[in-house]
Amino acid sequence: EVTLGEADATAEPGLERRRVGRDVGGPVDVPLLHAHRVDRPVARVEDAEVLARAGHHAKVLIADGNYPASTKKGPNARVVSMNLSPGVITVSQALRAVLSALPVDEVNTMGIPPDDPYAAHGEPKAWADYREIARTAGVKAPITPISKWDFYKAVESPDHVLNIQTADQGLWANVLLTVGCRTA
Repeated sequence: EVTLGEADATAEPGLERRRVGRDVGGPVDVPLLHAHRVDRPVARVEDAEVLARAGHHAKVLIADGNYPASTKKGPNARVVSMNLSPGVITVSQALRAVLSALPVDEVNTMGIPPDDPYAAHGEPKAWADYREIARTAGVKAPITPISKWDFYKAVESPDHVLNIQTADQGLWANVLLTVGCRTA
């Protein structure tokens, strides 16, 4: 059984933390995202529970608005549609929330194929933002691009437990997180 505790607002706009009680392993603090100018949590308790239950090596995808979320997912993945309107919410907002709740061993972005027209523009700006967000959250792992097709294969793994579909309009803005060990 999952119970939702009192809200603990953080300094991050649009991010609220709540204590979620579980029948096994005790309560866990998880983030709940709020959309811009929306006064209630967008993420449901059931979705926060997926984060609370995600174990070591589980994969969490935070997808941009262009990602084919309905077809490129793992067999055990829950898809959470957070794409309320163009740009609301962004991958960066979701990444901050998830990194505040989970230890992470790996952070992968979807690499741009060399023959793609966008490859000529260099690394997407979002990747630098993700590095800063990860650094601020205390993540030690580097942000590593993996080829587009290998990225899809990683997402289609049975280890993929959650797909957060954002409305981020940035290109190549997908982030795949591998959950680390929770330690005291």
